[in-house]
Amino acid sequence: MSLKHFWQKLLRFGFRLLYNELAWTYDVVSWLVSLGEWREWQQAALPFVAGRDVLEIGHGPGHMLLALQNARFQAVGLDLSPFMGRRAQRRTQRTVPLVRGKVQDLPFGTAVFDTVLATFPTEYIIDPAALTAVARVLRPDGRLVVVPEGRLRGRGLLQRLIEWLFAVTGQRYTAGEVDDEQETAIWQQYLPRFQDAGFTVQFVRVERPRSRVTVLLARQASDG
Repeated sequence: MSLKHFWQKLLRFGFRLLYNELAWTYDVVSWLVSLGEWREWQQAALPFVAGRDVLEIGHGPGHMLLALQNARFQAVGLDLSPFMGRRAQRRTQRTVPLVRGKVQDLPFGTAVFDTVLATFPTEYIIDPAALTAVARVLRPDGRLVVVPEGRLRGRGLLQRLIEWLFAVTGQRYTAGEVDDEQETAIWQQYLPRFQDAGFTVQFVRVERPRSRVTVLLARQASDG
């Protein structure tokens, strides 16, 4: 086994623990790796959520489900991890419907959501099967809103260490500073998958005092 293959297997095992048996550490870990910006990065998606009925895929511990509910959306959550499901139930006091399942096989009817939301998803978000499933459950003119990453400003030692950690764990495609053109180019290779599922894609940068957030806005074509 090559060192690279061993490292990838080790990282996958670590992420599996973080989303399952060690789910209780997720909030602390996400706070640490973002220097407290994680929740703000997630909420950068809210202005792009449209309509009434919203499905959050990979809902994790439920912070965005609660934010959606407080913003008067009819939210539903889906996650494969039963550990995250229990944490989200406690956070929302069981007031938001939760479903355990895979994005590639969404257990919902056709054209039932106005927006599908994903913040910091893993590689499933570029899986053609997942994109096809998302497109199916969206109504005409529906949208998929994704927050793929946030980046801290500054070139201090701590910021550089965090950027490196994001890169080596697969949560970032490159370490260090990347301008808008370079960052968009990273995603260009995946755009045909979105287009094949019927989406047109727009990238929006949300600037914050200490960081910058990327929002991927994929719109579903209308019937007209």
